[in-house]
Amino acid sequence: MFDEIRPHLIELRKRLAISIATLFVMFFVMFSFHEEILEWIVAPLNNALIEVGKTSIHAADGMVTTTQVGGTFFVALKVSFFAAILGSLPIILAQIWAFVAPALYANEKKLVLPFIFGGTTMFIVGVLFSYYVVTPLGFDFLIEFGSFKFTPLINIEDYVGFFTKIMFGFGIAFELPIFAYSLALLGMINDRHMIEFFRYAIVLIFIVAAVLTPPDVLTQLLMAIPLTILYGISILIVKAVNPAPPLEEEEKEDEDEIDADMKKLER
Repeated sequence: MFDEIRPHLIELRKRLAISIATLFVMFFVMFSFHEEILEWIVAPLNNALIEVGKTSIHAADGMVTTTQVGGTFFVALKVSFFAAILGSLPIILAQIWAFVAPALYANEKKLVLPFIFGGTTMFIVGVLFSYYVVTPLGFDFLIEFGSFKFTPLINIEDYVGFFTKIMFGFGIAFELPIFAYSLALLGMINDRHMIEFFRYAIVLIFIVAAVLTPPDVLTQLLMAIPLTILYGISILIVKAVNPAPPLEEEEKEDEDEIDADMKKLER
């Protein structure tokens, strides 16, 4: 048994080694630009502090701080790693595909371009949507709430963790159309399946939004609403790739399957 899976383990080790090496190299590249990256990450927070400071004398003194010795250094490592993951994403996805592809049929291998380029593009779109739409509104709300009594002193270590969680959350959430397209191309789902699952999808979307975003209604809605729209777009994509057969044909196929099962039982 071990001899059968050994080639797969060797191949998996090779793909992991390439992915880790890419991430390692990209990390050092990004670390050389850590000041610019950190400035980009902190910009929404600084803008929120400035905007809220215009209406509150306490918030006017708000600032981003660090409470740890060497805190800035560890933050630089974190943001460099975050940027390295984004920069390495196409290579990592390509290695995942290279490991899975030998087990697929020729028609299933058509997924390679949508999986790599589509997956990377939608992840980046999710990150940019979060950065330019969600974080400005969310930070304004969260910082303004209670700023008339308290001076906001934001810990940079906590903020970077908070920021990367939101960015990755939206990046992964925006993969929904690519995921639906892949399943449809493999014949695992059709548009009728997705339409029938819609009521459950709404509940799951709001649960995911609650887990991946801060505990405020505004930010959760800013994730749930785009996800609901993406689900609708996914239905259209699935309908174009693998449309559901007419109900009459589906019922006939079910009857044929039942008849076949009954004949087997009779035998």
